[in-house]
Amino acid sequence: MSWYAVHTRSRHEDRVYLGLTQKAYHAFLPKMEVWSKRVDRRKKMMIAMFPGYLFVELPLLNNEIKVDVLKTFGIVRILGKPRGSEPIPIPDATIDAIQRIVHSKVEVQQFQYPKVGEPARIIDGPFKGVEGLVLKTDYAKELFVVAIELLQRSVAIKLEGFQITKL
Repeated sequence: MSWYAVHTRSRHEDRVYLGLTQKAYHAFLPKMEVWSKRVDRRKKMMIAMFPGYLFVELPLLNNEIKVDVLKTFGIVRILGKPRGSEPIPIPDATIDAIQRIVHSKVEVQQFQYPKVGEPARIIDGPFKGVEGLVLKTDYAKELFVVAIELLQRSVAIKLEGFQITKL
């Protein structure tokens, strides 16, 4: 039996999980506990570790099973290389690693760093709140060069990972 990644509609992970389990498929929806970002109160909540995705274990992937899975409400597609080709199984070692992280109850943080050419907002330091365009990245050192417009002039600023967020 192989695991496959399933792409869901936005915020439909729980509904797809329920639909797949009702069809007697073994589904895995990794969730993590985070603090809510509400202004008036703070509360711990469970969110999907991979928003828009979950995993399903299928005995074999023939057309009948593939169509049955794709008919589940909220599923967009089963992930594969290019669109329309056969889905690619996820290695068991990868699924095991994700399951160990989920069951270990360690605090998991997700970082979505901007890529070169993407807009970004500075969230810390003297330029807090300023938006610009990412010119250069070094993910290993968590360094970013962002171009911002000041008085009709472009200025490049070198920032660390905690000082920048993706727009």
